[in-house]
Amino acid sequence: MTETKAPIVSMRGITKAYGGVQALKGVDLDIYLGEVHALVGDNAAGKSSLIKTLAGAVRPDAGTITFEGREVRIEDPRDAKALGIETVYQDLALADNLDVPANVFLGREITRRPPFGWFLDNRAMEERARGLLARLKINIPNVRLKVRAMSGGQRQSIAIARCVCFNARVIILDEPTAALGVQETGKVYALIREMRDQGCGVLLISHNLNHVFENCDRITVMKTGSLVGSRRVEETTQDEVVKMIVSGTADPPRAAGRPQPLAQPG
Repeated sequence: MTETKAPIVSMRGITKAYGGVQALKGVDLDIYLGEVHALVGDNAAGKSSLIKTLAGAVRPDAGTITFEGREVRIEDPRDAKALGIETVYQDLALADNLDVPANVFLGREITRRPPFGWFLDNRAMEERARGLLARLKINIPNVRLKVRAMSGGQRQSIAIARCVCFNARVIILDEPTAALGVQETGKVYALIREMRDQGCGVLLISHNLNHVFENCDRITVMKTGSLVGSRRVEETTQDEVVKMIVSGTADPPRAAGRPQPLAQPG
């Protein structure tokens, strides 16, 4: 894992209400490059609202976001993408009737202009897609196969690869293995670790603490719209994280070999 001195993303005092429901209550969150950061908590904890704020799908009522040390405004998904923040939601947003290259470049197709007009450069997209899959160690023998014929793990991998293709610095994953079997779950987490090792910052929502402790570097717990606390995996236990999820309170963090910045309750 790559250590960094400062987070690439800092969210401070993020607040969001939907009518009379306070979904986020002054939440703080840091994301580091070269790190897999898990966001955990019960349903209605505010996890989805928080990631949608960073992804540009939801505008917060209050709070600030800094990217690489400068304050930014993320008012829609285009703003997030321009910064290098990409999101993979549970529905994956893949076109089932298209093949791998077409899905990887969906909405950002490579074109060329022969003498008689503009055309999609399918050869260039296929070559780049193959190189991307090889770099991320994703095994899809036939990239020309329609996505509808692929397994859940392969589909998830394609959705993640699409983010990496456009130089994402931060990748947000919403329950990336929720509908997958054991073997495919392992492959997806191997891909997530590969992205971390290549220097991306990964933020993922997960309800499976076994997966979190096996594959993540940092854990942040939320409850009813508030931040309970953040811990590095080696500084905590599953029992402590469960207690934080259930009670909404956190004991002072245990000392570790190297001090790390910890998010404080909002």
